[in-house]
Amino acid sequence: MSNSIKAKKKPFLSDAVKFSLLSILLGLLVGAIVLAISGRNPIVVYGAMIEGIIGKPKYIAWTLIKATPYILTGLSIAFAFKTGLFNIGAEGQFIVGALVATLVGVGLDLPAIIHIPLTMICAAIAGGVWGSIAGFLKSKFGINEVIVCIMLNWIAFYFSNFMVSNSFISVPNSESSVSILDSASISINWLKGLVGPATSVNWGLIISLVLVFVIWFVLNKTTLGFELKAVGHNKDAAEYAGIDVRKSMLKSMAIAGMLAGIAGAIQVMGVTHNITVLAAQEGYGFDGIAVALIANSNPIGVIFSGLLFGAFKYGGIKMQSVNAPSEVINIVIGSIVYFIALSNGLRILYKKMKEKKAKGGAA
Repeated sequence: MSNSIKAKKKPFLSDAVKFSLLSILLGLLVGAIVLAISGRNPIVVYGAMIEGIIGKPKYIAWTLIKATPYILTGLSIAFAFKTGLFNIGAEGQFIVGALVATLVGVGLDLPAIIHIPLTMICAAIAGGVWGSIAGFLKSKFGINEVIVCIMLNWIAFYFSNFMVSNSFISVPNSESSVSILDSASISINWLKGLVGPATSVNWGLIISLVLVFVIWFVLNKTTLGFELKAVGHNKDAAEYAGIDVRKSMLKSMAIAGMLAGIAGAIQVMGVTHNITVLAAQEGYGFDGIAVALIANSNPIGVIFSGLLFGAFKYGGIKMQSVNAPSEVINIVIGSIVYFIALSNGLRILYKKMKEKKAKGGAA
């Protein structure tokens, strides 16, 4: 009899990844059914979408540009999820970050080597402060962070509109602010020769990827990350273990706010170069919730779900070239989120199918 014990092989894909992929496929299937009902060929429409994502270098560039804010807002919400908090305020933190980046980008005339990091840091601090308000009220008075964040989103929205119209960044008879100085821009001008002058190629994606790995490291390799995740798993047990739960909540929302604030700064410094009077909230923070859900709150997974969102958002516009409504992509995204929310039911169904298959094989 051999004493060797066979090591249990780890599956190539975890169950969470499998269910996310299944949810994406089901979402695309729902979109295909809607297209078929409306009398359009799903293969042709999805083909046009894929062509609009990878058909030309400029399409790929725009897909990556579109994905960048989703990666960061998704990372912000995923970080808060990991620590047991629901940062629905990423939208407001994004707006505040964009506003402060514009103020610093316009108001200071400094060398680029100082101006760029200073602008980014100021936006991060502003987003962190905005997020920490909800964290403070939650930790000190037990006020639900969702309610506070919703109110803060609207305050940020109207305050940004006020500043665009009534401050030194205002442009007379215009709904847009003054553009930031070139020294605060993170555009990559030399790359525009390869992908087209109309693209807003910038360093934002690289910055986002660096932040993803920083957050992954913090959550998995540091004492701070252990404490924050412990609070997320069980507040009472964490407190019994000597972890300051209140302080952890405040730190979590502050860091989440900083990430969303940087997302807003990158959008201004790399894409728009100014801000405008908003008719409605842009939705980057709210879409970040879906990005975090698809990624199962995994920082590395946020990269792929953010890229998926960027591809859907940009490629979805190209559906109009075959007379298909671009709104279909919102149905697909909504369906994916719905199926992700049903992941527990899908997990049970998957386990039953595996058990049935195992019994069939044994017979």
